[in-house]
Amino acid sequence: QTTSSALKGAIQLGITHTVGSLSTKPERDVLMQDFYVVESIFFPSEGSNLTPAHHYNDFRFKTYAPVAFRYFRELFGIRPDDYLYSLCSEPLIELSNSGASGSLFYVSSDDEFIIKTVQHKEAEFLQKLLPGYYMNLNQNPRTLLPKFYGLYCVQAGGKNIRIVVMNNLLPRSVKMHLKYDLKGSTYKRRASQKEREKVFPTYKDLDFMQDIPDGLFLDCDMYNALCKTLQRDCLVLQSFKIMDYSLLVAIHNIDLAQREHAMADGTSQTDMRRPAAQKALYSTAMESIQGEARRGGTIETDDQMGGIPARNAKGERLLLYIGIIDVLQSYRFVKKLEHSWKALVHDGDTVSVHRPSFYAERFQRFMCNTAFKKIPLKPSPSKKSRSGTTVPRRS
Repeated sequence: QTTSSALKGAIQLGITHTVGSLSTKPERDVLMQDFYVVESIFFPSEGSNLTPAHHYNDFRFKTYAPVAFRYFRELFGIRPDDYLYSLCSEPLIELSNSGASGSLFYVSSDDEFIIKTVQHKEAEFLQKLLPGYYMNLNQNPRTLLPKFYGLYCVQAGGKNIRIVVMNNLLPRSVKMHLKYDLKGSTYKRRASQKEREKVFPTYKDLDFMQDIPDGLFLDCDMYNALCKTLQRDCLVLQSFKIMDYSLLVAIHNIDLAQREHAMADGTSQTDMRRPAAQKALYSTAMESIQGEARRGGTIETDDQMGGIPARNAKGERLLLYIGIIDVLQSYRFVKKLEHSWKALVHDGDTVSVHRPSFYAERFQRFMCNTAFKKIPLKPSPSKKSRSGTTVPRRS
C-alpha cells in the first residue's frame, strides 16, 4: 500500500545511513554471529540527531547481517562509495513486469543493481542460507547463483516491506531478442498465452526446444566453464534441499541487432554504440563463469558487454546473459511437497533427500546436453577414420 515513491525514498535513506555507519566500523573477519545481527534505526519525518528530515511518513529501517553483506560486496569488488552512488544518487527505476511472485522490482539508474521485494519467509530463508552462501563464495567466487548484496526491511504504517539487493542480470542498454526461464522439466513448461502477448515474453523449456532445437553453441572452454559452474552451483542448492530454481537465459543476437540498426538508419551499421561496461567484478554473465576475464585473462569483456559469446544453428553471433534465479521461493514449495511425500512414502527422509539431487541432475543434464552445446570442431581427414573407433563419446 505504501506509495512507490515513498518506498523508494525510504530505501535510499536507509541504505545511505547503514552503509555510512558501517564505514566507521573496522574491517574484520566475518564471525558466525554476524549472520544473525539485525540493526534497526528509526527515521522520524522531522529528522533526529542520527537521521535527516524527509517528506515521507515516519519509518523504521532494518539492516540484516550488515557485516556479512559488506564482506560479500567486497568479494564481488563493489566499493561502498560505488554501492551508495549506484543506489542512492538518482531515483530508482521501477520495472513494470513484476515476476510471477508478485514482487516489485526496482533497478538502479546505472543498471548495476536490482532491488526486489521478498516475502517474510524468503527473507528468513536467505538469512539461514548466509553461512553456507559465505562458505560457497569463499571457495568459488565464480557462480551463477544470485549475488546478494544486502537484505533490508522498511517498516511503515504497521507494514513490513523486505527487500533484497542483487546483481542485475539483464542490462537495459543491451536489447534482448529472446528470454527463457529453463528448469530442465518439460511438464507444462510452455509460456502462457498471456505471457506471449507481452512485449518481452519469458518463454519456457518446451518453447526453447521448439525455437532452438539444436541448442546454443559455445566454444569448448566456455562450454566447460559454464557446465562446471552449473555443477558447483547445483551442488550448493542441493545441499540446502532447494528445488524449483530456473536458469534465466536472455539472448542478444548481434547479427540481428545490426540488421535492425541498418533498417532503422537506412545505412550500413558500423558503429554500434557500446554501452559502458559494468563496474562490479563478477557482475556480468561472462565473469560468473570465467572469473579471470577481468584480470587480463583471455577474453576481452568490454566488447561483449558482459555477455557470453555463442552462436545459434544458423551461425549468427549471440551474446548470452544467464543466471540461476528463484532460489528463495523454493523453500515454501519444498515444505509443501514434503508433507505429501511423507504421506505417500513411509521412509519420508530418504525421499526429501533424494528429490533435490534428482532436480539438480535433471537441471544440469538439460543445460549441458540440450540447451548448451560445444561448437563441433571440424575433424581433420586423417583423424576422421580413427575417431569413430578409438574415441567413445562420453554420454
